[in-house]
Amino acid sequence: MDNTVQTVLEVLRAHASCRRYAADPVGDATSRDIVGAGQRAGTSSHLQLWSALVVENDVTRRHLAKLCGGQQHIEAAPVFIAWLADRSRLDRAAALRGYRQDTTTLESFLVAVVDAASAMQSATIAAEAMGLGTCYIGGIRNETDGVIELLGLPKHVFPIAGMTLGVPAKALPRNKPRISLEGILHYETFTPANDEILFEYDETMRATGIYRNRQQPGTRPDGSPAGPIPVEKYGWLEHSARRVSAPQRPDLSEQVRRQGYRLA
Repeated sequence: MDNTVQTVLEVLRAHASCRRYAADPVGDATSRDIVGAGQRAGTSSHLQLWSALVVENDVTRRHLAKLCGGQQHIEAAPVFIAWLADRSRLDRAAALRGYRQDTTTLESFLVAVVDAASAMQSATIAAEAMGLGTCYIGGIRNETDGVIELLGLPKHVFPIAGMTLGVPAKALPRNKPRISLEGILHYETFTPANDEILFEYDETMRATGIYRNRQQPGTRPDGSPAGPIPVEKYGWLEHSARRVSAPQRPDLSEQVRRQGYRLA
């Protein structure tokens, strides 16, 4: 195997979220290199429907931490990057040529989301190849109206995910096990979930001890709350089932509409 290929695979396989950061600054040149790597990701029809907003200001990061659910590593990391689905440039590009951009369909929003996610992943790989730590922040969608106001986002710009960035304060935690490849890889036609693979993965995750003292609230189909269960029976299946048993961010579609996407 080529050494370059081997190095890329090693970086990908070593990925783990970093939530403890040293005080060392990242530097504008490094941030630019990382976002620039994101620019090389695939983009729908070469429209480049995304932007990245770098936040280094302590006060702004502190406010973002509150809006994102009180995640302390947003304050601790020297850099926070908001990854944005962004069709605002296309508003201007269309107007310059005498057209008006149509954002009335779900597709118009979805392709921008995919563009932003692709760029973010490429940037993450670049950052970790440089020895930096990252952590994705889905909490940026907790209070999107507040984030939009704080960051001054115009119409057709929507925060998809945040990312903390900095020098790890200590060695990164071990990468959590993933579902067996046989459970997610399909050939020719889709194969329904294999219970044996799910049970095996459940045992693997329980063995890590990650769920100790972390039992997730959940809602049963009859509306009753899920109660505590013995720790030896609480694994990935129970944890994940509880997480998806209640609606997540139910007002998000309305917030997306307020930013100019009709989602028809």
